[in-house]
Amino acid sequence: MTVNEVVAAVCRRAPMVHCLTATVSMSLVADGLLAAGLRPMMTETLEEAPVVVTAADALLVNLGTLSTDGMMGIPATVAARPEGIPWVLDPTAIGLAPVRTRMAREFLDAAPDVVKGNASEILALVGGPGGRGADAADAPEHAVDAAIEVACRTGGVVVVSGPTDVVVTAKGVAARIVRGYPMMVRVTGTGCLLGALTAGCLVAADDSVEAAVAAVTWFDVAGEVAAARAGGPGSFRVQLLDALDEVSRTGIEETR
Repeated sequence: MTVNEVVAAVCRRAPMVHCLTATVSMSLVADGLLAAGLRPMMTETLEEAPVVVTAADALLVNLGTLSTDGMMGIPATVAARPEGIPWVLDPTAIGLAPVRTRMAREFLDAAPDVVKGNASEILALVGGPGGRGADAADAPEHAVDAAIEVACRTGGVVVVSGPTDVVVTAKGVAARIVRGYPMMVRVTGTGCLLGALTAGCLVAADDSVEAAVAAVTWFDVAGEVAAARAGGPGSFRVQLLDALDEVSRTGIEETR
């Protein structure tokens, strides 16, 4: 499937994505999914999340602001995910933080369909120190070998995000995507939203590589459209939602 075919299929299906995501980004993730034509739901409590996930089409696990509820609810939700429901692991800010770092490494054994993180986060999954919080201290190309190692362990796809987004399988680099706009990193939650969009694309694409490439391209093109209309980070956030809606309706120009 082409990127446009995946986007069109996602919009037709309007998949429900259960997002276990950072509290600081919940609003943008929910609004962004709705703008793109998907349906979000969000809860991470032990009492409810493992039940709610059974109604989802896809699952996002983002460890960005790990709470006490999340420490208990997230592992139980991953375990309760029905067979066949794809999921994305976003190991946000791992490396220094001991609980989320251990949890992220353990989740690799649960075979996420896609692992998405910046270069420092991907390196931390295989023993590296991580970045400074959610900031990357390494370039995407420096994490390719680590991404291959992670892909070999999960059997899935790894997306190393950055100025060039690198999509990796156990066999090596499957795609490099050089799109997007620098202002995207100045708005909290854009990476979380990309993870959720990737989860939705997994429902519609023929395979995980197609899903990852489609989600990254869809999101990056929306970022370019938003940046052309925005005056700064505040207006960029609003314009990004409008751009996700627009791109989902009009399609993506796949060549520049």
